[in-house]
Amino acid sequence: MIADLALDAQNDAKGSAGDKHETALSMMQLEQEKLSNKVKEYLELKSTFDSIAFDKKSAKIGIGSLVKLNDFYVLLSVSLPKTEIEGFSVWAISPQAPLAQILLNKQKSDQFSFNATHYEVISVE
Repeated sequence: MIADLALDAQNDAKGSAGDKHETALSMMQLEQEKLSNKVKEYLELKSTFDSIAFDKKSAKIGIGSLVKLNDFYVLLSVSLPKTEIEGFSVWAISPQAPLAQILLNKQKSDQFSFNATHYEVISVE
C-alpha cells in the first residue's frame, strides 16, 4: 500500500499543477505516514510476541500463560483481536491490561471478580 501511494504521488506529479496537486500530494503523504506507523506498530508487537517464552511452564500466571477462565481462554502476551479456536474464545491481552494485572501470579482454582463478574482460574498452561 505504501509503494502504491508513492507511485500514485509520482504519477500525480507528472500530470497536475497548482493547489489541487498540492492538496492531493499532502493527502497521499499523510496516508503514507499512517501506513508507516501501522507497520512500525505491527513490527514492535511481533517482536514482543516473538520474545515470549510460551513453552515455559509455571503454576502461577505470567507473561506467556494460556489461562482458562470459566468458559474462555486468555493468553497473556500482546493485545490481539479475539479469536475462536476449537469452539473456545481466546483473548490475547497485554500484561498492562486491567484483567492481566488481576491475573498475574494467580494459579489454578483461584477466584476473583472483575467488572461485576465472578471468575475461576480453571487451568494455567
